[in-house]
Amino acid sequence: MTLAHWVYLLGALVVVATMVFRKNLVVPSLVFTFLVAWAHQGSVIAAVESIFNADLYAATQLFNVFLIISIMVAMLRAAHHIGADVHMVRPIQKLMRTPLVAYTVLVLATAAISLFFWPTPAIPLVGALLIPTAVRAGLSPLAAAAAVALAGQGMALAGDVVIQGAPSITASAAGVPLTLLLVKGGILTGVTGAVAIPLAYLMQRQEIRQFHRQSVEDRMQVAGMLGDSRLEMAATAQGGPNPPLGNLRAAVCAIVVPVLLLAAIAALCGFHLKGGDATALLGGVGSLLLVILGLVGGGRGTDALERVSQHLVEGFTFSFRAMGPVIPIAGFFYLGSPDGAQAILGKGAPGFLFDAAVHVSHALPPGSVAAAFGVLLLGLVTGLDGSGFAGLPLVGSVAGALAPGNPQTASLLGAIGQMGSVWSGGGTLIAWSSLVAVAAVAGVNVSELAKRNLVPVLVGLVVSTVVGLILW
Repeated sequence: MTLAHWVYLLGALVVVATMVFRKNLVVPSLVFTFLVAWAHQGSVIAAVESIFNADLYAATQLFNVFLIISIMVAMLRAAHHIGADVHMVRPIQKLMRTPLVAYTVLVLATAAISLFFWPTPAIPLVGALLIPTAVRAGLSPLAAAAAVALAGQGMALAGDVVIQGAPSITASAAGVPLTLLLVKGGILTGVTGAVAIPLAYLMQRQEIRQFHRQSVEDRMQVAGMLGDSRLEMAATAQGGPNPPLGNLRAAVCAIVVPVLLLAAIAALCGFHLKGGDATALLGGVGSLLLVILGLVGGGRGTDALERVSQHLVEGFTFSFRAMGPVIPIAGFFYLGSPDGAQAILGKGAPGFLFDAAVHVSHALPPGSVAAAFGVLLLGLVTGLDGSGFAGLPLVGSVAGALAPGNPQTASLLGAIGQMGSVWSGGGTLIAWSSLVAVAAVAGVNVSELAKRNLVPVLVGLVVSTVVGLILW
């Protein structure tokens, strides 16, 4: 452990404490990025350069999230311009009559799509189309965002039982058969979700009741004040200034949009596209729909071309306004992993957070309750970098080292560590993870959303760890 390691750990504590006190995290992140680089490289000039390098690396890593949000927002703005969005949400609006039903629908829809296509495509697809309807039904925007995050970035992604990316990494690092870890991880993430998702709703029950007592107009006004103007589409269902529901163009486009999106989903299944490929296909379909909707609703001649460009600019503006402050925060935490540190500070730079986690793991007695909760804590700590998957090789290798020659115990410890890493960094607890995309779609403060998720997720992880120890 070098001086730079201790400076990094101090910076992580300061950033977390700043988040707890609900203050802006940008300044401490920039300051400690500079201090860590200075301590490691011994050069003020190199440390100053590292601030830019960290921001650039973070922007590169997060740009796929920026882009998919921008495209989907632009597409929905184009749909809103001609009134197609009203037609699309009407069937679901009939189902979402109460806050509890709305919360349940969001959870089920997000979990189903995330299991097959990962949460990144699910966020703009489910969030942008269903969250406005849920808000109209009386579910507060924060509760709606929690439902999407816990079901997608938490439960579906942590188990990853369909695409099997996360368990493959963990099992390989632990040296155990994939099937062992897949079963344990699937059960543990199901238990975690079964505890965390209802608990999150119950903890916000009073706020939801107060929100539900407001008129529909007041709910939409509150949601608009939170920053997501796309929630207007839920208000238009009450009879707003949009084109009438009988408008043929709007009705046809309302059919074309979901049909093409369903065709994209069928293509994902048929061609076995996963992860980034799934996101790319959805983004491409969204771009084509933007062009179609823009040309249909943009008027004649060059007006239609200008309309498409205008919607795209609106999408990027929305995305960067919502996610821009996350870049310097993510840049600091990327220093915690070896890949990020070397990209920012140069070859040979250690993963400051990962090194500290390894030191802690050496003190754990193998095969014990302390080992199980120690690996859980290790996963939670490695998730602080905001990726969720970056810590899987570490927790997997530690699990294998703590239970050599015992695949049952090693797979259990690996599954527990996987739960901690993905539920934490995958996008439920860390404000600089993909949780920011959920907050952006819902129009809520990402730090407040992370704070609301904290207790339910931690309780769920503790319960699932105990269940794992009892079962195996």
